Amino acid sequence: MSENGGREEVKMEEEKVYKVLMWGYLPGVLSHKSPLTSPVEVQLPENAIDDRSWKDVCGGGCGFAMAISAGSGKLITWGSADDQGQSYLTSGKHGETPEPFLLPTEDRIMKAAAGWAHCVSISEKNDVYTWGWKECVPSSKVVANFAAGGSVEGDAFRKESVLIDQESPRSQGSKSVGGSVAHQDNKKPEETAKRRRIATAKQELESPPPADESLSAPPCIVELDPGVKITSVAAGGRHTLALSDVGQSLGSPQGSITTGSQKRKALGSYIKRIACGGRHSAVITDAGVLLTFGWGLYGQCGLGNTNDVLRPTCVSSLLNTRIKAVAGGLWHSVCLCEHGHVYTFGGNQFGQLGLGTGTDHSETSPRLVDASILENKNAKLVSCGARHSAIMTEDSKIYSWGWNKYGQLGLGDTVDRNDPCEVSIDDCRPKDVACGWWHTLLLAERHP
Repeated sequence: MSENGGREEVKMEEEKVYKVLMWGYLPGVLSHKSPLTSPVEVQLPENAIDDRSWKDVCGGGCGFAMAISAGSGKLITWGSADDQGQSYLTSGKHGETPEPFLLPTEDRIMKAAAGWAHCVSISEKNDVYTWGWKECVPSSKVVANFAAGGSVEGDAFRKESVLIDQESPRSQGSKSVGGSVAHQDNKKPEETAKRRRIATAKQELESPPPADESLSAPPCIVELDPGVKITSVAAGGRHTLALSDVGQSLGSPQGSITTGSQKRKALGSYIKRIACGGRHSAVITDAGVLLTFGWGLYGQCGLGNTNDVLRPTCVSSLLNTRIKAVAGGLWHSVCLCEHGHVYTFGGNQFGQLGLGTGTDHSETSPRLVDASILENKNAKLVSCGARHSAIMTEDSKIYSWGWNKYGQLGLGDTVDRNDPCEVSIDDCRPKDVACGWWHTLLLAERHP
């Protein structure tokens, strides 16, 4: 392509106008209304003079939503109107009216992510800001990274690493698996302990914590080592991942993934994609290998068991399948392979795995979603809410499944689905989809 051709393509992309559609429920915002069971357009702030289009959708947390405007690059938030909820504080006290979120910078926001009750964003100058529930916001320099050290021969590609700020779940005697070595306590976990863990997680992640200014941290910059450039962020129930390009590779003693040069080469040389679930995380290497870690009670790490995983560990059943995208829900995970097939694993209480069943039976290993509606369809993008899932295919179709109590599937009703169903989108072309806890956002190109 010629230089002029490239400029024309960029100009055409800039001239496109995108809108944001939303469906589902934001606690407090719609308490006196019915849930949005079908896509409804989200209006840009009235005082946003420089904005006539949206740039990106960031999903949102439990009780609030986030997106980025195109003209000014402002982070736009809206959420709970109930000042008794943490989401009211996290979303900038905007209520149901989308407004720019006040950050300590005038720089454009390039990317952002929201967890249960905290947020993280990246500015055009590569500054990382985080805010929300104090327990989820780092109070000092973030330096923990499981890809520190090591090197990769040659400079033919960009090497990236992951910085993590994650609170470990209370395992209460459960097994923990790291790398290829399993560490087990002397006592085998009892069923009562597991039930206690489930009850604790439900209580903490079902709804936002109560609003308390003393428990909420305002936006603050995250201090990183000199020269570290963050390229992507992800936020989970109570933890955050940040992907950097500082030239560090996998396989160091600190959080090493494997040993042996041949095995390491098979896994890849650097991290390419990151995702957070409720209390688990997933990353994809440049070789298309999926690694997971964190809470594993429902099999959401996909390792064939319900053990907790203390360091990034290869999902071996997918080693012969090149993974290109991954997303995490509260207790489940969804990934896409290079051929556009969808794999799911973890909790399936509301059909969020899309396997045609909705029971308390969990899938501890990846299962192919072979629904007839996806035949000859290639999934391109994936996102997960607390208990629902959504994908976008290469032909810009949106499909959703799982929990639908608040209309978060966008299918015009509140009936749960255990198979993928197409979301009807009129007069626009979907570009991206992002699920919040109980809602879904869609970025779509307006038709001329």
